[in-house]
Amino acid sequence: MKQNKKWLMLVMFLVAAVLVLGACSGDKDESENNNDKDNSEENNDTDTEATAGGTLNFAFNAQPPMLDPTGTTATATRDMVRNIYEQLVTFDSEMNVVPMLAESFEVNEEDATVTFELRQGVKFHNGEEMTAEDVVASMERWAAQSAQAISFLSGVTFKADGDYTVIAQLDKIGGIDMFIFADLTQIAAIMPKEVAEAAGDEPLTEYIGTGPYKFEEWKQDQYIKLLKFEDYVASEEPANGLAGKKEAYADEIVFHIVTDASTRVAGLQSGEYHFANFLSPDSVPQLQADDNVVTLPEINSIPGFVFNKKEGIFTDIKMRQAFAAGVNLEEVMHAAYGDAEFYELDPSLMLEGHAWYTDAGSENYDQRDIEKAKQLLDEAGYNGEEVRILTSREYEDYYTFSVVVQEQLKEAGMNIVLDVVDWSTVLEKREDPSAYDIFISGWGVRPTPVQYPFLDSGAEWPGWTDSPEIDALIEDIQATTDENEQKALVEELQTEFWNYLPILKPGNKADVMGHRASIEGFETLLGPVLWNVSINE
Repeated sequence: MKQNKKWLMLVMFLVAAVLVLGACSGDKDESENNNDKDNSEENNDTDTEATAGGTLNFAFNAQPPMLDPTGTTATATRDMVRNIYEQLVTFDSEMNVVPMLAESFEVNEEDATVTFELRQGVKFHNGEEMTAEDVVASMERWAAQSAQAISFLSGVTFKADGDYTVIAQLDKIGGIDMFIFADLTQIAAIMPKEVAEAAGDEPLTEYIGTGPYKFEEWKQDQYIKLLKFEDYVASEEPANGLAGKKEAYADEIVFHIVTDASTRVAGLQSGEYHFANFLSPDSVPQLQADDNVVTLPEINSIPGFVFNKKEGIFTDIKMRQAFAAGVNLEEVMHAAYGDAEFYELDPSLMLEGHAWYTDAGSENYDQRDIEKAKQLLDEAGYNGEEVRILTSREYEDYYTFSVVVQEQLKEAGMNIVLDVVDWSTVLEKREDPSAYDIFISGWGVRPTPVQYPFLDSGAEWPGWTDSPEIDALIEDIQATTDENEQKALVEELQTEFWNYLPILKPGNKADVMGHRASIEGFETLLGPVLWNVSINE
């Protein structure tokens, strides 16, 4: 890969510490509390040749709001479309930014450009070859829609230089630019030029990518089916995280929409499903006792109460601070996840061990101070108005959060009501500032602490942060390449995070995924990786 030395040093710093204790998953590090048989590495290290054919049946907890990868940050969309679409660059297993559809990339700080040399001969699912014109159209659409691109790459333009070279022109080279190009929440998906241009700002209606599987059918509330792409052109590099060689061993992947957690568990044990996600921690002992099932509880995400800072009572910072002061976060996390194996109490935006980990602002974390909450409510002029929490039982932990804080904050005099809907409706209603006061969501731990959408005022992300102080700190962190300065700025950022409270973070959580023991080659990296996976039955 062609990169200048300064950029390599910066990337090495940003990934100097592994973000998770093992492989990453979903919206986590593999727990050491699994039985020996529940070690996915051990089960997947095999000298036998992968078995081709069959259908991978995945019991998925929620239906995606769309399959347009740039149109939503929804985990369900992310996990499904990564099989259909690919990016110019992506992450390897240690979260280094590496080529995918690009053969190489070169960062030129003086000219503020990133030059992508494309792999030749890559085919779209419609049979056409990918060229620079397709990439330019796709990247322009992404740059206009991705919250990360709008925040960190504002003003970026793209141009083709021949059939297989694309040049990104930036206003200036920043400290995390390549991480934005590789972002997994609204991926910079490459699609045919005519598809990107026909969709424009509207959601895609044609799902044509370059990935190892192609879209076949979506039966609402039942399943989404993908078929093996027979003409897939794989990278020649060894498989590594989301990069390198991909093989579509299974003939098809069917994501079954199974919103009930107990049904996912039963189907996994019966063999109806090969995979199931977001399993209840209460079900783990039962699954670990089953020799036919492998469980993967992994901590690498954070849940959070997102305050509506555009309309309503939480536009007042004292109301947000009152909510944070009165909640017992340990009780919230224990109620949602049970055993401490499945959660951590931690105020940081990063996992412990990361180069930028800090406990700055922790004096405002898990305060459990009802009297302080009452005082802040008085100062805010609160008079018993309804506090509307938007939540869904499709994520049982989020629903549990809602129920617990509703009860806890009664003592402080807060009148909390719950609006319980399906997850797709949560994603729809959270865009309307008149529809709620709080919604609950979760985020995979980002490669850098400035990439969370709830931090950035310019992102216009639901919750609508508007903090000049946070914005200035993010800009300073992005601009500098000095390690000590970056760390000091991150401490300031996290202190301001706990003062301004764009969200209330209760801790870190483990999402539990399970698969049949007959599955070989399975790995996770911020979601399930379903290529290079075979069924040995």
